[in-house]
Amino acid sequence: MEKNKAYKVLAEQEKISNGEAKKLIDRGLVFLKGKKVNIARAEVPIDTKFRVKKLEKPQVLFEDEKMIVLNKPAFINSEELERVFQGTFLLHRLDRETSGVLLLGKDRDFQKEVIETFKKREVYKEYVAWVSGKLIEPVEISKRIAKEKKGGKVRSVISRKGEEALTKVEPILVSGKRSKVKIVIETGRTHQIRVHLSSIGHSIIGDEVYGGEQFERTLLHHKKIELLGKSFEAPEPSLFKRFEN
Repeated sequence: MEKNKAYKVLAEQEKISNGEAKKLIDRGLVFLKGKKVNIARAEVPIDTKFRVKKLEKPQVLFEDEKMIVLNKPAFINSEELERVFQGTFLLHRLDRETSGVLLLGKDRDFQKEVIETFKKREVYKEYVAWVSGKLIEPVEISKRIAKEKKGGKVRSVISRKGEEALTKVEPILVSGKRSKVKIVIETGRTHQIRVHLSSIGHSIIGDEVYGGEQFERTLLHHKKIELLGKSFEAPEPSLFKRFEN
């Protein structure tokens, strides 16, 4: 059976360039038999038929002269939105597959004010996630987190030498062997929620980096943020209802 690299087969299927096909795979939008294609150079039969997930557009939740508040869809890097909304800059970040409230600044003085607010931990950040296992009691996770680089990629690890981090988790509902949870973080370490939940045996569904079961995306959503007397909330994606039965 004749084979070729996945991105080349995808390019032929979608009538796009090899570069565009590789970007779709790297972004996490390409699936084969229900599973995400993670390696663009993997060899596949030339008659393979991929499913390509459509990239959603960010929704503007609020805008004034100081900032734009977005509902960021999954599969978009936060930095990309600075180019989409020209003249803006990130006030914080969300991981690529994390959806939800994202703040873009327009005013540098306002940026300084926001940075100071984050430093003083005067920001309320609420997330919702689906995790593996039955989580039936609230839990606080205060394990220190350090960053490490491997193969050019950054990931977080639990380490006594790391920075302090606090994550509060509350159960919303249990469905089979999975749980929907509310998460409030008081610090903002890299991959904090993901590594903390993994450390207590409740990895986020779809987060294969930290031991989560395979799914079409990491089921983590930044639902609400409150700062400087303002509150913004992004509705949960419809995908989050998948396990509600």
